[in-house]
Amino acid sequence: MPTITSISPTSGPANTVVTITGTGFVPIVTTVKFGNVATSFTVDSPTQITAIAPAYLSGTVLVTVTTSTGGTSNGVPFNYVAVPVLNSISPNQGPTSGGTTVTLTGTGLTGATAVNFGGTPATSFIVDTDTQITAVSPAGTGIVPVTVTGPGGTSGAVPFVYVVVPTITSISPTAGPPSGGNNVIITGTGFTGPLTVRFGTTAAIFTINSPTQITAIAPPGTGTVLVTVTGSGGTSNGLPYTYAAVPTLTGIAPSSGPVTGGTTVVLTGTGLTGATAVNFGATPATSFTVNSDNQITAVAPPGTGTVLVTVTTAGGTSNGVGYTYIAVPTLTAIVPSTGPVSGGTTVVLTGTGLTGATAVNFGATPAASFTVDSPTQITAVAPAGTGTVLVTVTTAGGTSNGVGYTYIAVPTLTAIVPSTG
Repeated sequence: MPTITSISPTSGPANTVVTITGTGFVPIVTTVKFGNVATSFTVDSPTQITAIAPAYLSGTVLVTVTTSTGGTSNGVPFNYVAVPVLNSISPNQGPTSGGTTVTLTGTGLTGATAVNFGGTPATSFIVDTDTQITAVSPAGTGIVPVTVTGPGGTSGAVPFVYVVVPTITSISPTAGPPSGGNNVIITGTGFTGPLTVRFGTTAAIFTINSPTQITAIAPPGTGTVLVTVTGSGGTSNGLPYTYAAVPTLTGIAPSSGPVTGGTTVVLTGTGLTGATAVNFGATPATSFTVNSDNQITAVAPPGTGTVLVTVTTAGGTSNGVGYTYIAVPTLTAIVPSTGPVSGGTTVVLTGTGLTGATAVNFGATPAASFTVDSPTQITAVAPAGTGTVLVTVTTAGGTSNGVGYTYIAVPTLTAIVPSTG
């Protein structure tokens, strides 16, 4: 009688090649059965047979060998392992970067040895039950088949879609007025398909310029918010955008200067941080420095008349404060044009632009005193001096040309001849 001592492997799916080892596999093996089902086989030697596990069986069955003269052998158990079956995957999409946790449902999942997304293994997976596996998607693109491999074989596939999640690398400008309405350029990747752009929680109107650029119109808001782009694959990272208050100006000192420009002025106010422009009328300041949120130092450009000085920031343009350009004074005459070296002579200076005179000089020496009579006349008292000097007038507009004033020495007598008569 034939005897089976072992089989290998002892378990597997249908069509597994099983090696049967034993004795008495002579003279003729007539049948090899798995349970009650006969299968195909090859007699390798009197002690070995190779058989194919037949289909349509499940559970544990006994493998037997029957010969023509010896009868039927003892039975050795072979366990049919089911091929895993997948019914669904949830969620069925995720970003190309991977990292999505999905739930696979089906049957025969116990003992799973691999979960694959296309040709790429899952980042990790856990067999929860015979009907459920939790897996983490690897990085990938497009639509891929997800399969489970176990002792019974590899399952059929369920599709998983890799979708693009937008990313933002920069926004410009990074600040704007609380009223909104300014254009903001958003640069990044994955700007395709239906999108939503938000400033904080507020949706914005926008135009997709390309897969890497969006032009959005900032909605009204306050404070600092995150700008995000949401697509079919999810929501991007957020970059900060600040709603800046409109700047205000409360003062300028000095409030006047020469038409040639060059005067350094100090502007005071609020919301001056981040100033992008300081203008004297329509003319930009020669230069400016933001000292604090409340102060800017600027250099006046050339100009004429009275102009409004404004400051522009991301929040908008401030109110204007007046700055007056003062013409350089001119002198046309001095009467009298001579006087004693001891000084004290009252002279009348005539010319233009004399209002606001801050100094009258006889050469390098200040006048003993002076009075501005009108924009065209100043009365001054000559100081002591010698020779001929140039008399000048200084105002906020600068220093005038000079007109000559001559100091005349007091005559002296040294003798009288004849001394009698």
